[in-house]
Parts: sequence; C-alpha cells; structure tokens
Amino acid sequence: MTRTDPHALARLHGEHGKALYGFLLGLTFGDRQRAEDLLQETLFRAWTHPEALESGHASMRPWLYTVARRLAIDARRARLVRPAEVGPDALDQSPAADDHTEQAVATLDVRRALRLLSPEHRAVLVQIYYRGASVCEAAAELGVPAGTVKSRTHYALRALRAAMPGYGPGTPGTPGVPAAPGGRAAA
Repeated sequence: MTRTDPHALARLHGEHGKALYGFLLGLTFGDRQRAEDLLQETLFRAWTHPEALESGHASMRPWLYTVARRLAIDARRARLVRPAEVGPDALDQSPAADDHTEQAVATLDVRRALRLLSPEHRAVLVQIYYRGASVCEAAAELGVPAGTVKSRTHYALRALRAAMPGYGPGTPGTPGVPAAPGGRAAA
C-alpha cells in the first residue's frame, strides 16, 4: 500500500495546518482538543490517500477542508448517539440510591405491634394516623364520642410504645412512629 511522502505531508501541514486548525476550531465550537484530533485525522487521511496530493489541483486546501468537515460531522454524530461520558467525580455528586430496608423493617414492626392492640385501639389509630381523620371524623366513623377517640388514642399510643421498644423520639438511628396531627410526636 502506498503512502504520501513524509516530506510532502510535512509541507502540506506547514502550508495548511494553521488555517485548517482554525477552521476546525469553528466546527468544534472552540474545543481545542477535538480540533487537534480532527486535524490529525485529516492529515492521516492525506497520508493514506497519496492520490489526492497527486491530482494536480492548484491547492489542496479545498480537499483538506472537505475531509475535515466530514470528519467533524461524523464525530459529532457519533457523540450524539452514545451516552455522555462521566468521570469519577460525577459519582460523588449523584444522589445515593435510596435504601428502603429500615423503612420496610419499621413497617413490619408497626404492623406486628398493631396486631397486639385491642380492636378498639387499633381502629382509632387507623382512623387518626393512617386515614388522616380528625378526632370528630374518627368519632363519627367509629360511632363513639370525640372524648372516647382522644382517650383511646392516648392509651393506644401508650400500648404501641410499649410494644415497640427502641422506636420513638430520643432513640438514635431508629425510625420513629408517625407524628400525630398537629406535629406532636406519636410515640
């Protein structure tokens, strides 16, 4: 396989390299590294296609610009179809994957503790905390006075706290029982 004479290639680079580099900088939106890579690739094409230099054209610049432009278009298309490259610093900035293990364990513990409560206490907690009913709404749903709902809520939370040691305010590293309406701690 024939290659372009190294001296002819050096002359080509000397005559057109600076202008070609400026042209490629415009095509790469000022990205110097990409422009240099494309310049090298263009000169590599000139090296592998000696017939282009021997064509008898007055100037090789139009051929070089055409090759460079096509290479820049191909490189841009290739970048657009592959995912963006990220460095190791990007991993530090990305959000950590949510670990739902503690939440799942707490849910199982709450369900177990709720089964230990009397049906009346369980019903009032379900109305107040899980359905978000007000005291009056829970009273209407359960068919008891509002004072009874308040009393049952108090004693149900007390029993729940006893059934779930290690949970609640002041226990480091463990999830708490849901907050009561109005922002008070439930456990």
